[in-house]
Order: sequence, then structure tokens, then C-alpha cells
Amino acid sequence: MSTTGLPFDDIRALLARMPGPDNAARHEARHRQESLTKPSGSLGRLEEIAEWLAAWQGRAPAVTRPLVAIFAGNHGVAQKGVSAFPPEVTAQMVTNFAAGGAAINQICLAYDLGLKVFDLALEVPTGDISEEAAMDERGCAATMAFGMEALMGEPDLLCIGEMGIANTTIAAAVCAGIFGGTGADWVGPGTGKDAAGMALKAAVVDQALELHGAHLRDPLEVLRRLGGRELAAMAGVVLAARLQRVPVIVDGFVATAAVSVLWKLNPSALDHCLFGHVSAEPGHMRALQAMGKVPLLALGMRLGEGTGAALAAGIVKAAVACHSGMATFDAAGVTDRG
Repeated sequence: MSTTGLPFDDIRALLARMPGPDNAARHEARHRQESLTKPSGSLGRLEEIAEWLAAWQGRAPAVTRPLVAIFAGNHGVAQKGVSAFPPEVTAQMVTNFAAGGAAINQICLAYDLGLKVFDLALEVPTGDISEEAAMDERGCAATMAFGMEALMGEPDLLCIGEMGIANTTIAAAVCAGIFGGTGADWVGPGTGKDAAGMALKAAVVDQALELHGAHLRDPLEVLRRLGGRELAAMAGVVLAARLQRVPVIVDGFVATAAVSVLWKLNPSALDHCLFGHVSAEPGHMRALQAMGKVPLLALGMRLGEGTGAALAAGIVKAAVACHSGMATFDAAGVTDRG
């Protein structure tokens, strides 16, 4: 329960209730790995993924209801010209997702993944972070709560992604607020900005950091002042997934910036998360390294919309198939080592 009645107190209370991994389930998964018809450890990270999934699902690992959740938001800072595309493209891409015409639709079809898209008041952009806070506390907390609704269908694996013109600028600002540094340390080309465009993005981020600097010791203040609705929703659903023991695959730079807020509040808050890939956006690797996270894939992608996380979900499904479907030495009549 809140102690002051402020919305962020409810978020902090949820963080205090986070369960840890089920080590008994992890042990059982590891024991099975050792009995399968392969040299010990020969499947490398696939074995680690199966054990990670077991630990957070609290049972033998299985992926039967995977979901890619895309959160779409618009940003007031787009009016500063920080993106190569106008804000109208956010809503146009949401329509494209619904029609099945985007890259994420094809990847979900290829790997048999569910897909849901959440429109976060696209007609009302957040505040321009270089001039005001993106959201007030109540609005930010409410958006985090809205994000939690992505779990209503009870997925057993959640992939998070986003869509939002100008949100690589937002992600750069959030990362600077969480990890330190200047705009130049965190901005990248985004949707295709050249050197001059990146300099503009860096200047806008620096202006925002100067404006909000006195309030950035609190990660939730970083989120509400420098973030956006899609980032708040992603942070909210990842927290809810932890409480409901749903493993998560995090997508690219923007999604990583969103969940870095939880990491800053509690470094163990992302233990139920796998980072699907490292983006070509330069700030992404820096953020992953700051949190000590190792991405699964490195494909030079920078599209967003959950594509890297969805590709990683295919690998997770393969890890589960190997774990559950391979024969043991005894069952196959294969002589074990020793």
C-alpha cells in the first residue's frame, strides 16, 4: 500500500514484492540436460536458456503461448526535428501492424508468436522533454499499469517492443539520466539521421538533462520526465511479468532504456529478462554493458517494433524443443560417458 498516496509508491511496493527464481525447477532442468544424448554443455547457451526459463516459469520449461507486445506512443520532442519521419508515421505503422504488413508480422508468422499492439493515446503526444516533463506522476504510473494489461492473456513468454517517432531521442535521454553522460554519448542515427541530425538530437537531450537534472536521482522521475508512454508501459509490463513469473525477452535500444529504470531501482529486477539482440543503435551496447547483460543476437538491426525480441523467441523455442524432445542416454540406448 502507498505510504504517501503518491502513485509511484505503488510501483515501489510492487518492486519490493518481486519473487526470485525457482531454484528447484532450475536444478531439475539442469539434471535433465545432463542426461540428454549430447556431451555436457555442448548446446552452449541453449542449455542456459532452458534452465533460465525453468527457473522463472517454476516448472519444466515450455513455450505454448508466446506473445509479442508492441507499445506505440508519440512524443512532443518530435517537433524539434529529431527524427527523419513525421509523428504521423507512428499511427500509420500501427495500422500497418494491424494489416499484417510490417516486419514484425512476418517474424511472428515464421515463429508462431502471438502479437498485440497497444496504442497509447497517439493523438496526444507527451510533453517536449527539452521544455517540460514528458508526463506527470499520475499519468506515468497509470501508463505503467496499462502496460501490465498485456499479460491478461496469460502468455508463458513475453517479448516487448515499441513504435514511436522520436523515441530513440527519448531512449538516449533516459539512458543518460540512468547511467550518466551527455547526449553525444547516447544518441545514434535512429531512423536515419546524418551527423548534423545526430548533433541536433544530442543538443536536445542535453537541454532536457539540464532542465530536469535536479530530479534525476530517482529512476521513476527519469522515466516520467525524460521518457514516453511506450517506455512507461514496457517498464510496467516487465514488472508485472516478474510478479506473475512470466519470462521476458527485451527488444532493442528503446525497450532496454525502458527497463533500465527497473534495473536502477533494483539490479535484480531484470533477472527474468533475456535481451534478444544488440541494436545497431550505438547506445544500446553501452546500456547493456552498464547493466552487465549479454544479448543473444547481433544482426545489425535497428528497426524496433519487437523484431529482435521475436527472433530471439524463435531461439528460445528451439532451446525448449531440444530440452523436452531430445532422448536421454538411457531411452536411446546410447552409452553415456564414463
